[in-house]
Amino acid sequence: MPSPYETDPAQDDRSLAARSDPSPESTAPARPEQSSSSSAAPSPVRSREDIDPRGRSRDRSWPPVPDSLPFPVIDNHCHLDFADGDRELTVTDHVARAAEVGVDAQITIGSDLEAVRWTAALFASEACPPSLRGGVAIHPNEAALHARGTDHDGDPIIGLDEAIGEVSTLLRGPGMVVVGETGLDWFRTSKKDDAARAAQIESFRAHIALAKELDLPMQIHDRNAHQDVLEVLDKDGAPERTVFHCFSGDAEFARACADRGYFLSFAGNVTFKNADDLRGALAEVGFGQVMVETDAPFLTPVPYRGRPNSSYLIPLTMATMAEVTGTDLEQACRAVRATTEQVYGWPEAVAA
Repeated sequence: MPSPYETDPAQDDRSLAARSDPSPESTAPARPEQSSSSSAAPSPVRSREDIDPRGRSRDRSWPPVPDSLPFPVIDNHCHLDFADGDRELTVTDHVARAAEVGVDAQITIGSDLEAVRWTAALFASEACPPSLRGGVAIHPNEAALHARGTDHDGDPIIGLDEAIGEVSTLLRGPGMVVVGETGLDWFRTSKKDDAARAAQIESFRAHIALAKELDLPMQIHDRNAHQDVLEVLDKDGAPERTVFHCFSGDAEFARACADRGYFLSFAGNVTFKNADDLRGALAEVGFGQVMVETDAPFLTPVPYRGRPNSSYLIPLTMATMAEVTGTDLEQACRAVRATTEQVYGWPEAVAA
């Protein structure tokens, strides 16, 4: 569940005033029921507001389509199991809009059991677009819940070992290219909650072992836990292809990750006014080990911060990334594309 985990007070999308750009439609229809047919892609299982009710007052209109990129890139982390916006987009809608601007492939991530199962159902569907791939894991905050055996409402849920076992099974199914997102999140876990912290570390280590077993890359969720994440990786030995999704550190931490051979994935928050540390991190490492993502529907790049996000807005993030590094936009896109293909072994190489 990204929303409470991927944003913080300094990056709170709700702080921006609503904008007046036109949206595809002015009203939102009721969410359709999820289809059980393998011939239809599943509908989203939740809306952004389901886990971030504070955001109901924000501008939910879809930003306009930006100029197309000069070379295609891949969104290596989004959450298509979430609905957002004043008009709900289907999986096919998201894919088509992205393709129009040069984002020709996406990796959708399921990070709790409901989303994990949804992601597996998507790739079992005959209607799943061929340009999609996926990844699943138990999010660190979810790991703490499974370890205690109850969800946010106090209702019983399966234990952590059983949850990770289901992830392991579904990762062996069609369309899966990455283990993630896993890692540590100390933002919402009290330093006094030893059990929750221990559960996150246990889960992180289990996912590391799983990525090695399956020879898959791993996407890390790291929030306020930089040194502890590195300590676990150093102790257990990181998977050969380790990605810091939605990289959140400064230049020093970026160098520590890059020197270990890890990859850094930057999202729309690199465009935020208060993101000097992120831009410094990107400038420090350049494009050799860098990818791009949306974390959609969250972290919409400026000037549309706070509104719904989708892969079609990646050109705005790529423009900032090119500017920060003093790189021609086409060359930046080519570098990001080559790195993404290297990490995930997919799709077939586009000439760089």
